[in-house]
Amino acid sequence: MEISSGVRALTLAETFTIARGSTDTAEVVWAEITHEGHVGRGEGAPDDRYGESAGAARSFIDGTGDALGDDPFALEAIEERLRARGGSVVGLCAVECALHDLIGKLAGQPTWRLLGLADRTPPTSYTIGIDSIEGSADRARRAAEAGYRRLKVKLGGEADLERLEAIRAACDLPLRVDANEGWTLDEARALLPVLAGLGVELIEQPFPAGQRDAFRELRSAGSGIPLVVDEGCHTLRDVADVAGYADGVNLKLAKTGGIREAVRMIHAARALGLVVMLGCMIESSLGISAAAQFASLCDFVDLDGHLLISDDPAEGLGLEQGRIVLSQRPGLGVEPLA
Repeated sequence: MEISSGVRALTLAETFTIARGSTDTAEVVWAEITHEGHVGRGEGAPDDRYGESAGAARSFIDGTGDALGDDPFALEAIEERLRARGGSVVGLCAVECALHDLIGKLAGQPTWRLLGLADRTPPTSYTIGIDSIEGSADRARRAAEAGYRRLKVKLGGEADLERLEAIRAACDLPLRVDANEGWTLDEARALLPVLAGLGVELIEQPFPAGQRDAFRELRSAGSGIPLVVDEGCHTLRDVADVAGYADGVNLKLAKTGGIREAVRMIHAARALGLVVMLGCMIESSLGISAAAQFASLCDFVDLDGHLLISDDPAEGLGLEQGRIVLSQRPGLGVEPLA
């Protein structure tokens, strides 16, 4: 197998703001693996929060040649060799997803089918970044008019309550909220009854990852709204700990290092009684499609990264009634635009 890599800059359709800052662009790293006349493609999305960079991810990809071997179906052995090397998890993600794309093409089957799964995914949420009260309401209104069935609202800024109330007034879609580690326990306690009254489906990462006692105290309030851990849960070894202080996990391929680890985490979460959310970074259709292959296993889906950009370099995913529509093509079902 031969491997190559590259970096793409994606442009956001609108400025995207969360508790940690704002951005108008995002970089993704891609890997291409060639074998027996077929090309498998994968993508990874580096994030400063996790100490990842495009340069480190690309260096990892370019250094994997000897570890790939000559059998792309030997996923367990390949993954073991790649993880033993250490380094960029995002680079590992791009390689692992490219391998899934490749073996699907070699077998003539979509990846979701090789995984033994269905092609119907839960409705994806559409993310409303931190904005002015009027801007948030406008974004929510436009999302509802575009046919989205769920909204995820980024919080952790000023006037969280006023923004949520304006969004609720603008549309009646179910809401999910994500503070990106931006709340204190007192702020969360004050907001909790209001969130319940607004019909919020889940609260994602309200506190910094290390503040597990804050999670426990908020959960003890008994609001019935699941507390889901994102920044505090990366791989399989983290899942059991989450069960001790929260209600669910948010999986992202940029954290897990690929599809196989994500599926392992889903089964572990189920065994521990946790809800499972499937999230993403700002990514192209290539990265989103890799996650969507196993979305049917999850309770909540937040796969809108490609819907937030203005220059998607790939095609193959559909969107109907707020659901990601998987391709019937072999592999990940997504190809670069000409």
